[in-house]
Amino acid sequence: MNIAFSPCPNDTFVFHAWVHGLVPGAPVLDVTYADIDITNNWAANSEGPEVMKISYAALPWVLSEYRLLPCGGALGRGCGPLVLTSGRPAETSTPAMLSGKRVAVPSERSTAYLLFRLWAARHVPGGVGEIVVMPFHEIMPAVRDGSIDAGLVIHEARFTYPSYGLSLLTDLGSWWESDTGLPIPLGAIIARRTLDTTAITGWIQASVDYAWTHPQASQAYVMQHAQELSQEVAKSHIDLYVNEFTSDLGEDGYAAIEALLGRAAVEGLVPRFDLSLLR
Repeated sequence: MNIAFSPCPNDTFVFHAWVHGLVPGAPVLDVTYADIDITNNWAANSEGPEVMKISYAALPWVLSEYRLLPCGGALGRGCGPLVLTSGRPAETSTPAMLSGKRVAVPSERSTAYLLFRLWAARHVPGGVGEIVVMPFHEIMPAVRDGSIDAGLVIHEARFTYPSYGLSLLTDLGSWWESDTGLPIPLGAIIARRTLDTTAITGWIQASVDYAWTHPQASQAYVMQHAQELSQEVAKSHIDLYVNEFTSDLGEDGYAAIEALLGRAAVEGLVPRFDLSLLR
């Protein structure tokens, strides 16, 4: 079976057992490691593997071909994207400072960017200026060096941005949670509708259970793909993004996804679609 997910610690932690043949009855995996902006485009063009990790924000474009699986993804609290600027924070730093400015984002179809657009529509008078898409690991250096006015960052940047001399303008996850009371939907696992998605769900949940039961077993695999992260940062990444929603979205998880994509559809940020396709 072909699968694509990112080399980030949460994904390698979740899929370690299945990739290494430790899930009874599960087929052998042919793995492609790809950042989420790449898999978002694959899914939208129906060119992707049978199973893959994409942004929740990309779901409206792919639900005719792929089914959302209720496990394996990233959704939680206290783990949202950040908007960063250079220099020390000032009392006068407000969202209005982004008006007409250049902002770097990791993908045009990322959940991070969708949250940013929903937030900016309320808080940035006149809107931002230019949106520049770049690989997420290039964003903080670009903000630090002044080629970009602000950056939208995800993943381990939550832990490392102070080392770049950057300041937090806003935490979009905190905004979303205070506005809705719901967790933040970030990354989804999808599978082609022609497959036995019930079986795939069971194999992923078994892989998650193995990861939790044997937390040290995946350490070498995680660090092999951790893009030069320290072991401490990789563990913090896993602790933040792998939680009860990784095993089962549950009603709160589905409510969060429906709220995000429902709002976005009303605002014209994603195509309108039948929300029942999410379940």
